[in-house]
Amino acid sequence: MEVLIIVALLAVAGIATLIAVQSRGSSQTIEERLNELAALGQSVTLEEIELSQPFAQRVLVPAVDALSRLAQRFTPQHTIESLRHKLELAGIAHRVKAAQFLGYRIGGALLLGTASLLVVFASTVPFGQRLLIILVSFAMGYMLPVIWLGSKISKRQQEVLKSLPDALDLLTICIEAGLGFDAAMQKVAEKWDNELSHAFARTVQEMQLGKLRREALRSMADSIDVPDMTSFAAAIIQADQLGVSMAKVMRIQSDTMRMKRRQRAEEKARQAPVKMMFPLVFFIFPTILIVLLGPALISIRDAGVLGGF
Repeated sequence: MEVLIIVALLAVAGIATLIAVQSRGSSQTIEERLNELAALGQSVTLEEIELSQPFAQRVLVPAVDALSRLAQRFTPQHTIESLRHKLELAGIAHRVKAAQFLGYRIGGALLLGTASLLVVFASTVPFGQRLLIILVSFAMGYMLPVIWLGSKISKRQQEVLKSLPDALDLLTICIEAGLGFDAAMQKVAEKWDNELSHAFARTVQEMQLGKLRREALRSMADSIDVPDMTSFAAAIIQADQLGVSMAKVMRIQSDTMRMKRRQRAEEKARQAPVKMMFPLVFFIFPTILIVLLGPALISIRDAGVLGGF
């Protein structure tokens, strides 16, 4: 029972760590709060503004910033670059820096480790289990942000993969209607509000700022890292360099993406019976056997066939 309580407390601490990670981007800055109160005609001091902020913004965020600076000094540059790329894949590179994410990992380890120390030494768990729980807590706190980041990347890639065929259909229609490629991408970005439309909008902005189309498309494909998006960007770059009709290329790409989506759906449908086998064997079949054979076993026992059973 005590071990379950410890695990529950560690889970709560882990959730608090993730909330602290996301609270940075949603909280108002001190300057914004001062401007808001000045517009309302209220005179307050800077200390009152700081005290009115949430606990995570006043205490956790500065602590994580200090840990971030410390972690950045002892972390190799290639590790920071790899982490920066993962944050870009997750779509949060504009809100969370690589050094800050390292600080979140260290802060999570310290948070869960401290929580486990307080809870474990107040319980009657044997010393060996105490040491194991403490070590697991530190490791869990250090790895929990990485697990969250991996799920964020996977979710974003799946969302892009799911919405890409529809976006290419609309892109093809816009190009065949006479719009240029850049204007068609802008229309797609305005049509939806998802990760793919955000990537299209960012690419259009980069091209408007003077970045070459091929470089902007390669950057978009690298920031998503989905094979379908990479092949789409490569086809557009090749068509642009060779002078091929963009409408024909887009029509081929649209048909190809829809065919790939249908093939993925068929593949998942074929995998369903295999995935259903384990819950059927271990959960449903035993229940059915109990329901069907239970009354028969009770009747046999009452008849005295099974003896003392």
